[in-house]
Parts: sequence; C-alpha cells; structure tokens
Amino acid sequence: MSAKPLAPRERALRDVEEAALYYAREAGEKIALAFVDAAETTYRAIAAYPALGSTRYAYELGIPDLRCRQVKRFPYLIFYIERDDRIEIWRLLHAKSDIPAWMQEP
Repeated sequence: MSAKPLAPRERALRDVEEAALYYAREAGEKIALAFVDAAETTYRAIAAYPALGSTRYAYELGIPDLRCRQVKRFPYLIFYIERDDRIEIWRLLHAKSDIPAWMQEP
C-alpha cells in the first residue's frame, strides 16, 4: 500500500507554525525542532495508515470520517479526513484545548 498525498488546509499550516513558535519561545529552539520532527513523523504515519486514527471526535462533532492522531511526545492532535485521492489535514490542536470550539473556526 502506498501513502496518500497530504493536503493541509491553510489553518492547519498556521497551527503547526504557531505551535512551533510557542515551543521556541517557551522551551527553546531544540524543543521546537523536536516538535516539528515529531509532527512530520505523525504526518507520514497518517499518510501511510490513515485508518489508524481515532474517530472519537467524528461522533462528538458530527463530522463524518474525521480522525485524529497524537503527535508523539507532544500534547497535540492532528485532525484529518481521508478522501479517495488524498488526506485532508484540518487542524493541529493542543489536546487540552476546547476541541469542539476550535474545530468550528473557519
């Protein structure tokens, strides 16, 4: 099975940038780079095995096929939907944030 291409939404790209900047400011460049590496590893895992993500929020938010995977060693979740030809990355959110409110953002 080959990996599907990832199609991140503009908001998802900003989420990653904001999280990396937060880590750089609060914990230093080394931690920020470790976060980016961990996020990229999670993206590759999603591309290769999209069905392994949790559907918990799909039911909670009423968004069919929505899945999420945690970024290893960091408290962030990547939200995505698998399509026939790609995987849409919707958001990257802190696990302790108000997920339903953040997912409703345009």
